[in-house]
Amino acid sequence: MTCPFCTNQSSLLESETFFVMFDRYPVSEGHLLLIPKAHRTDYFALSIEEKDSLSRLLEEAKLLLDDLYQPSGYNIGFNCGAAAGQTIFHCHCHLIPRYDGDVPQPRGGVRGVIPAHKEYPFND
Repeated sequence: MTCPFCTNQSSLLESETFFVMFDRYPVSEGHLLLIPKAHRTDYFALSIEEKDSLSRLLEEAKLLLDDLYQPSGYNIGFNCGAAAGQTIFHCHCHLIPRYDGDVPQPRGGVRGVIPAHKEYPFND
């Protein structure tokens, strides 16, 4: 199967090693993907230099979304491996803008990937 990220590297932003595009199936307005130009299977296959580049580009992407959409918060995430939900085996970082009221109970954030563990076992 042809890798969709290797064949389509059109970008909103880019660095020497990464490019940024809107997610084709966004979970919120402005959902971005940060993708290495070189085919890497997942986050753990990136070099230290690529991780540094990703970190800098993530900051630029956040500023772009702040300007375009003014979100109230962000989720940042990777799916690494089929058991974690990865379906395209070319590394990509999700930068998901969050908006006040977009879900009834946002508490727990990324813990929601396993719904039974989204809520903390204590009240504060």
